[in-house]
Amino acid sequence: MAISTKGTVLTVKKSDNKEIEVKIKSFPDLGVAPAAIDVTSLADDVQKFIPGVKGMGAMEFVANYDEAQFAELTACENEELTYVIKINGVNYSMTGQHSALIAAGAVNAAVDMKIVVTPSSKIEKTA
Repeated sequence: MAISTKGTVLTVKKSDNKEIEVKIKSFPDLGVAPAAIDVTSLADDVQKFIPGVKGMGAMEFVANYDEAQFAELTACENEELTYVIKINGVNYSMTGQHSALIAAGAVNAAVDMKIVVTPSSKIEKTA
């Protein structure tokens, strides 16, 4: 069954138990394929691979720019925090650090901000 992204939010849980709820406009893939480790021998007709480590890169979340929220986000940059993405009532969480930035603009467009999370854990479905 298909679901909608309507109502999806990103919550940044700070170390002082305060939360910043960001009404995001887009989110990245919440997973990554593992690297392929080549195990081909000279006797093989085709290349053979086994799965390696999953290399999670920086994850960009986009939201409408809000001055107060942007200030909150920049104040806790480079701290180890918990990030929860709530999709259709289901929470997916990870730990990591983030940077907040104002996205490039254009004529006749809303100003966006990005929260770029560098994860330090895998993404897990949580209660």
